Amino acid sequence: MFRRSKESGSGAIDYIIVGLGNPGREYENTRHNCGFDAVDKLAEDVGCQIKKLRFKSLTGECRIGGSKCLIMKPSTYMNLSGEAVVQAVNFYKIDPSRVIVIFDDISLDPGKMRIRMKGSDGGHNGMKNIIYLTGSDTFPRIKVGVGKKPHPDYDLKDWVLGRFSASDRKLVDEVLEKTVEAVKLMVEDKASEAMQRFN
Repeated sequence: MFRRSKESGSGAIDYIIVGLGNPGREYENTRHNCGFDAVDKLAEDVGCQIKKLRFKSLTGECRIGGSKCLIMKPSTYMNLSGEAVVQAVNFYKIDPSRVIVIFDDISLDPGKMRIRMKGSDGGHNGMKNIIYLTGSDTFPRIKVGVGKKPHPDYDLKDWVLGRFSASDRKLVDEVLEKTVEAVKLMVEDKASEAMQRFN
């Protein structure tokens, strides 16, 4: 369960930013790893290295605006992402409103993104596990569009673990740049502005 706290403790973390994906080279650049790709771009932008192993994740600490942030890439595999998130959240006693999760969404076309402040898992296994283990769905999330299956009989696992066409990859990379700007606004308490700009 989340231990709710309006403010983090002394010297602690103000925001946790989690990119969802699967560890391992075989999963690099797949649709399901857009969350990893997004936080990699964020880390590069703010001059942070995501390399310290903590909370069942590769992590890095950085400042975004006036906020101290922990960036996380869970090493648990997608369907157990909640194990990593709940460890970090409980350690820092972070309120759900200060946990931003970035992940792929098959209901959005490549080149699209959606910011939501709370909601259901939407059928996403990583989000499902986070909501289940934390007991909360009231944390903000950024969904990165990866496109729907080409036909109903296509295996969903094969689709999300597949790679983009060159044209779709270009669209997704452009959106990932926007996720960086969205996160910056969200940690400055400007989520409404982020939603107006990017939704």
